[in-house]
Amino acid sequence: MNATTTRGALLAALACVLVGGSFTANSVLGAYPYAGGQFLRYGLACLLLLPAAGKGVADRLQALKPRQWGRLAVLAAVGMVGFNLAVLAAERTAEPAVPGVFVGCAPVVVAVLVPLLDGRGPQRAVLYGALLVAVGAFTVQGWGRTDGAGIAFSACALAGEVGFAVLAVPLLRPLGPRLLSAAVCAVAALESAAIGLTADGGAWLRRPDGVETAALLGQAVVVTVVGFVCWYMGMQRIGAERATLFSGLIPVAAACTAPLVGTGSYGLPQAVGSTLVGLGVALGSGVLRRAGGERGSRERAFRGNGRAEAHGVRVAERPE
Repeated sequence: MNATTTRGALLAALACVLVGGSFTANSVLGAYPYAGGQFLRYGLACLLLLPAAGKGVADRLQALKPRQWGRLAVLAAVGMVGFNLAVLAAERTAEPAVPGVFVGCAPVVVAVLVPLLDGRGPQRAVLYGALLVAVGAFTVQGWGRTDGAGIAFSACALAGEVGFAVLAVPLLRPLGPRLLSAAVCAVAALESAAIGLTADGGAWLRRPDGVETAALLGQAVVVTVVGFVCWYMGMQRIGAERATLFSGLIPVAAACTAPLVGTGSYGLPQAVGSTLVGLGVALGSGVLRRAGGERGSRERAFRGNGRAEAHGVRVAERPE
């Protein structure tokens, strides 16, 4: 890997680890109004992101065409507000592992969908790596009790996860990772407020208690501000296909942090699944292929030097 690819992979991995770790802490927000919580989370994240968005924020936003604003609204509705709603709706009749398994299939869908949208075929290594990641995510989480509604809403969560990556691709160039994160958070906050007022009326927003405040601050600052910027910076460097491979780290991070708060355990299935996710990421991102190529090059060079010396030709040593 070159420096750009390595940095992109590390950024995408960090973003997904932060999201996975947040799943464990989300249980404390179960009693807080959904729309109000999303409004506070994304609204605060937008305020924190705007100063870091760089110069010419107003000019870059004004330069967006109506079609791009529409894509931004769909990205917020599908990949953020809709995704969270779908997960909550799925967990009413399904165990949390069920939507988790569906979301773990996102790398496979993106590995096929993005190339098709570009008019090319899927890359075999990326597709095989995505399949390994999906199997690993399933192994980490297992399969839980569900019904038809749980499966349907879990499929909607999968669509939201895919949309969060695919819909953002054309917006990265004109906005950049920081301004894109700020803009989509602003739109998501407005959409959350509209949903809350429509569904819950005056009860859509209330003052959170101490524990809820800490959880919302963690979601806004760590998961949204840091996580979103790292995700889009990583995707900008390595592309949506390879970046989405790292979403397999979300259930791995959730499984690793669950024992810390007494909501789960980390055993043999989680260890095996984590290994499969790691192998899938390495294969799909090209790490294994490049490592094999480098070893092959060194072996060919060694054999070539040996043949040269056998014919009486001295090979110059490379200075250290």
